[in-house]
Amino acid sequence: MESYQIFLILMAVYLLGLIGIGLYFTKRQRSVTDFWLAGRKISAVGIGFSAASSWMTAGGILAVIGLYMVLGMGSIWSFVAPNILALLLIALFVGKIKHLPAITQPELLEQRFSSAIRGPVAIIIAIVMALFAVADIKGFSLVLSIFFGLEPIYAAAIVALAISVYVTLGGFSAVIWTDMIQFIMLATFSIIIAFVLVTAATSGSADATAMTTSDLFGDVPSGWWNPFVVGIPAVLIAIFAIIPGWITEQDPWQRIWAAKDERSARLGMVLGSFLIFLIFGVACTAIAISLNHIYPEIPASFADIGMGAMAAAEPALLVYIVSTLSPIAIGLCAVGLAAAAMSSADTFATSGGSCLSRDIYQRYIKPDATMKQMMKINRISVLIIVALATVLSFYIDSIIDVIHIATFIASASYFFPLMGGLYWKRATKQGALAGLIVGAIVQIGLTAVDLANTEPFALAYLDSIHPVLSNHGVIVGMLASGIAFFGVSLATKPSSTVNLAPFFPDEAEKLEKEAMIVDESDLEYKKLLDVIEKEVTGDRAIVKLNLEASATINWDRFITELKEIHPSWVTPAGKDSVYRLTKADMLACVSLTRGDSEKELWFAAEPMASDLDLSVKEFLIAFKQVAEALANVGLLMTLPSGDN
Repeated sequence: MESYQIFLILMAVYLLGLIGIGLYFTKRQRSVTDFWLAGRKISAVGIGFSAASSWMTAGGILAVIGLYMVLGMGSIWSFVAPNILALLLIALFVGKIKHLPAITQPELLEQRFSSAIRGPVAIIIAIVMALFAVADIKGFSLVLSIFFGLEPIYAAAIVALAISVYVTLGGFSAVIWTDMIQFIMLATFSIIIAFVLVTAATSGSADATAMTTSDLFGDVPSGWWNPFVVGIPAVLIAIFAIIPGWITEQDPWQRIWAAKDERSARLGMVLGSFLIFLIFGVACTAIAISLNHIYPEIPASFADIGMGAMAAAEPALLVYIVSTLSPIAIGLCAVGLAAAAMSSADTFATSGGSCLSRDIYQRYIKPDATMKQMMKINRISVLIIVALATVLSFYIDSIIDVIHIATFIASASYFFPLMGGLYWKRATKQGALAGLIVGAIVQIGLTAVDLANTEPFALAYLDSIHPVLSNHGVIVGMLASGIAFFGVSLATKPSSTVNLAPFFPDEAEKLEKEAMIVDESDLEYKKLLDVIEKEVTGDRAIVKLNLEASATINWDRFITELKEIHPSWVTPAGKDSVYRLTKADMLACVSLTRGDSEKELWFAAEPMASDLDLSVKEFLIAFKQVAEALANVGLLMTLPSGDN
């Protein structure tokens, strides 16, 4: 049986397994939180494996191996080191991020600043996520082209159709679980291939001279192992150019919000960093050194054609596999690399899709959409990102460059508004918008100039002018964004208490406090205890209460009335979600959203587990206030009698 036929059979079995996972989680997707954040119940292991898997693309692995082959360890600063360091740094910010009730970064930015910044950031993130997904499709296209001589359309079709099915069925839960399977497959592929190549290089096969393993790893050019051979300035420029964009990338934040507690989120990020090191730092290093010994002409060509040597180095692993291994081994390798492509593309599809669904459609187009309507839009949004990435994959060639361009746009546009908003109280909506617009315009302009004036395989045009302009001038773009952000913020009026309270505890102390007196003998309190849903996950509890009004609710009129008679109810991120903001821990505050129908109201909160009893009492107060507002607009809502 030919390798292509074996690949098709294995791929079909693999895809059926992924679809099965999607089907399993379909019935568990009741709300946007369930769909985009897996119900906030993911463990540290799930977070870690998924985080690592999503940042290790098929194209990324081939590019890393190619860079090692022609540049050695000095190349880690362009991709590998930022991957590892970014997750470790994100782990430091978990405490600040986890306790915010956002589902997306644009939603968080509206909570902190205003609606003016939410839409533009949502569009930027959606485009950036689509560009990241392009790199996955391109990498898999290279695999299928070399292994089976297939056109890029086949890779695009396999990746697009597969993730479209299992992600739209199972949401982020399906992404997490398929990512774990895909990482195991990818790690198995990488380790076995590394072992095969080291054995081939040291045994004298493939026209290579026999040697010991220690001789193999010692037989490298001078400075090959030195990660700082490129010079400290170049290292710092790369770090400041890339890491800010990856720290503020939405998909790791999405995993933090999906984690069952702060500890799981932090440990997950650290575990993900270690797993990335295991593949990029260990397996890919062994593969690159072995390939250099088997194909010595590739690193030698770097002296003559510079980065043009990457054209031979990047596919070197695939060339070795197809020319040396058995048909069944080739089929298995193809499926392993397909897993790498899908494990990243599905993450980017959910991150970008969440922005289209929640930040564009629900926020601006239909704020009163029911949960059932939103579940349909969620799935359509994923398909839009997948379709956009598929189309773009036919027009973009460089894998690493497309990743970098997307990263630089993100860094220069919303790094300062996002991180500054989290930690600097004086940041204002005008400053955030100025930083976003200035950074995006400058960075997109510099990138366009650089690409237009750079010859193929030549030193980038801006690099030739000055090292500070390297990486498409992203440091200049970030500097412009920072100046605009800080300058305009200091020149404008400070943000309101409602915007500051969820981010700064001292501001929460200024919130209007309502007396919370609950008589436990109250009949309504006893009814509430019978119908309220409570579940402890990690250090937090999930509390839910789903009720129905007597008739269709005019959402806009009802929310306006509720806020008017009870000022503690606020809409910091649009009228689709209303919060009874009485404390700095906004995640623990009672929130109100529309249910599956236009008569349903869903109450929810995620208090600390130790405050569960107190939270239930707050639900009774919230219920009475909502019932009062409904009565004022001519509707009734009562607590049903439970089964107890």
